[in-house]
Amino acid sequence: MTQPLSVQLYTVRDALSADLPGTLQRIADIGYTNVELFGYVDRAAELRDALAAAGLAAPSGHARLLDAGEQDLEAIFHASVTTGMTTLIDPHIDEARWTTREDVEAIARELSALAPRAADHGLTLGYHNHAFEFSNRIEGTSAYEVFADALSDDVVLELDTYWVTVGGDDPVAVIGKYGEKVQFLHVKDGDGSHDDEKQVAVGDGVMPVREILAAAPEALHVVELDGHEGDVFQAVADSYTFLQGVRA
Repeated sequence: MTQPLSVQLYTVRDALSADLPGTLQRIADIGYTNVELFGYVDRAAELRDALAAAGLAAPSGHARLLDAGEQDLEAIFHASVTTGMTTLIDPHIDEARWTTREDVEAIARELSALAPRAADHGLTLGYHNHAFEFSNRIEGTSAYEVFADALSDDVVLELDTYWVTVGGDDPVAVIGKYGEKVQFLHVKDGDGSHDDEKQVAVGDGVMPVREILAAAPEALHVVELDGHEGDVFQAVADSYTFLQGVRA
């Protein structure tokens, strides 16, 4: 059974900051039933209520964990539970740490060590990649694979398929290697460059979207545009229409 589509709210960050309830309602009106949160820790109760009013759920969200102090970690865990989230994903770990095997394996150990603490709050931990984890090579292997191979079994992967491609690897092959550990996909499209503004509605760019979705049908598919030169809500709506057709 294919899961309902989600959208990373960073995509509509400008509208969200201007009108939180109205923006969530627009997302719901397009047809989405799930969203992925960012920057939610200081407004968790407000988000919880606005999500409920729009009929949306937030099964996943982004918060930087390895950069957080002890007090901040507890605040993140508490806010995640408040919003109804079940998977807490670290969206970015400093690129400078991804150059040696020792550093990359240390990242994996640090994130793995937090997983039991998250589980005490009913949360699963995950990690979201950018391009540099793939473009950085360690003894012929991507830094990402070194990291993923060193992770504990209770930390999941959110594979940003676009940034895998920009980083020089094949997202379908990466999904094939890690299988059910890939529980979330960031589904985005564009010209395959580092330029965020060249990202477009899913189905309008160079990405092999059908093959990617077929490789991970049970993962939660999360639409995201880091940037866009046109009307971002139109791109989010067009992405929904395309993906519903592909997944039917």
